[in-house]
Amino acid sequence: MEVKLGQQSVYIYTGSKAFRPDLPSVLMIHGAQNDHSVWIMQSRWLAHHGYNVIAVDLPAHGLSEGPLCETVQAMAAWCSDLLDSLDISAAAWLGHSMGSLIALEAAASRPDQSWANVLLGSAFPMRVSDALLDAAQHDEQKAFAMITRWSHSGITHLPGTPGPGFSIYNQARRLMERQKPGVLFNDFMACNAYNRGLECAQAIKQPTLILSGALDLMTPPKAAKSLAETIIGADMRIIEKAGHQMMAEQPDAVRVAIARFLAGARSRRVLPNA
Repeated sequence: MEVKLGQQSVYIYTGSKAFRPDLPSVLMIHGAQNDHSVWIMQSRWLAHHGYNVIAVDLPAHGLSEGPLCETVQAMAAWCSDLLDSLDISAAAWLGHSMGSLIALEAAASRPDQSWANVLLGSAFPMRVSDALLDAAQHDEQKAFAMITRWSHSGITHLPGTPGPGFSIYNQARRLMERQKPGVLFNDFMACNAYNRGLECAQAIKQPTLILSGALDLMTPPKAAKSLAETIIGADMRIIEKAGHQMMAEQPDAVRVAIARFLAGARSRRVLPNA
């Protein structure tokens, strides 16, 4: 669906389900140079199993209008404003990669709006290599090739090519190629500059799940350990046979981990207008 936030149009994927105030909400935030479609295997399941799904395209990503938010803090504030505009008092914030930093920031700075957090492919600090940052600024196609290779556990792995004419590996690259020029450099600069990770982690009180791909070269599991060790009660799980794009490479394993965690978090909390 499309909604207005200020003067800008915002696209939200809801899993083809209408909003129900009696159900808990989940806000799903994509990573750099991506959009809502990275969550397609998990968002639709959640929408059909008792949740209001808000899988959003961030400003100037996917089908949402700009301008871009230049910092993680600005992205978190924008997501917060979006929830307010939808009259959703609190949501579980699910964030992948850059989106995990957004969820982390919001959980600490806007705790009343968050009843649980799932951080996928996260790390702190989330530094971008000089070579990749330079390619993002001056040669996006080169950057796309680097990211696609480093974000997956392999090129010909299953289910990467489950049938003729289909490839998870190439699908991820096409998704990046359809974003607007300049988005990737903006997103990488935001990740590179974000320095509040441990400060926010120390402040988080909500139930938190951290999911890392065992074969992730972009944000390897060891890069998320500082967050897992700092967030009180955080549960860290490793998704086997998956790289950074774990939602596509191991969709069922990711879905099951998210669903079980959210069910447990729901059972421990009364959710007003969630």
